[in-house]
Amino acid sequence: MSCKRFFSLLVLVFGLFCQVNFSFAQNAENGATTGAEATKAPAEEKKGINITEIVFGHVSDSHEWHFFSLKGEGGKESAIAIPLPMIIYQPGKGLSFFSSSHFEEWSKDATGTQISNSFEGVHLEKKIKEKVIADDGSKVYDFSVTKSVLCMLIGFVLLVWLMSKAAKNYKYGPMHAPKGFQNFIEVVVVFIRDEVGVPNLGPKTAKFMPLLLTIFFFIWINNLLGLLPFGLNFTGNITVTAFLALVAFIVMMANSNKHFWAHLLNPPNVPFLVKILLVIIEVMSLFIKPVALMIRLFANMLAGHIVILSVVCMIFIFAALNKAVGGIFVPVSLGFSLFMFLLELLVAAIQAFIFTTLTAVFLGQVMEGDHAGETGHAHEHTENEIVM
Repeated sequence: MSCKRFFSLLVLVFGLFCQVNFSFAQNAENGATTGAEATKAPAEEKKGINITEIVFGHVSDSHEWHFFSLKGEGGKESAIAIPLPMIIYQPGKGLSFFSSSHFEEWSKDATGTQISNSFEGVHLEKKIKEKVIADDGSKVYDFSVTKSVLCMLIGFVLLVWLMSKAAKNYKYGPMHAPKGFQNFIEVVVVFIRDEVGVPNLGPKTAKFMPLLLTIFFFIWINNLLGLLPFGLNFTGNITVTAFLALVAFIVMMANSNKHFWAHLLNPPNVPFLVKILLVIIEVMSLFIKPVALMIRLFANMLAGHIVILSVVCMIFIFAALNKAVGGIFVPVSLGFSLFMFLLELLVAAIQAFIFTTLTAVFLGQVMEGDHAGETGHAHEHTENEIVM
């Protein structure tokens, strides 16, 4: 893709992003005005904008893909959303298949939790996290296709399609000059191999390149999809990052060698009492590594989206105090949101690179041999020994 086309794509994305922000601001301001008018009588019931509900409503998982809301006659809001399949299992009742569109009516309890109408013996409860609750309080297992699951499937299909498109030109042979999108993919693959794989894995780089490349491109693509208008912060879901970290941990344990476990459980040339302390610390660090992988990606991606949404919500806060001040703050808020959006484009690639690099580092540590017979992976093996 040429620089001109890439710049045009960025302009289009920024335009859509700003349009969504303006629509979002208008809807929220109208909602706040209507709510204030409706509750004018009892002064103690008057309330402003619930920033927490707005922000976490856009970054959290849901059983429908919500785009925006439109106000109809009488000030009633109608949501523009795609209902998703609900797959519910209840012990004694079996599986239930239905659409989330059956949960149409919502109300709030005393704690501010949103509760939907009942259908098939269950209902939805949503505060920060949305979950399925049985009407009789019994156990419920939710296997529904949520927004996160759908985003994961979209990311998977997009990843397979892009990689297949880049790989099809190699059928003409390795001497065939790469072109177009294949050029970009080849640069990234070589970068991951030379800067991540070879320094940490040495001669075993080729064995783990499929894993490293899959992790990198899967995280990167889903990070970028989360920045699109109406997208979901998929990698900002701790369940997703926990599973990625679990995969890395399983691969680490499956490829660990005797030398690693010997030094972990019996550090040489260390006094006995110190050795006990070191073993405890090393065993703890073994489990801390995947936890660090999980939290690092989750926290960075979630924080970026929350900052963008919070800055946009400041328009409503200032408008509630004074409409003139709110109007003045609009360009400031949108300008800072655009800056954060550009920063998130960079963070999307950096976080994918960091997760991939740390996975390679941890793999190299558990496969490391006797130091006496080694001079280092980076100096002992050349690029010609790595077969892509």
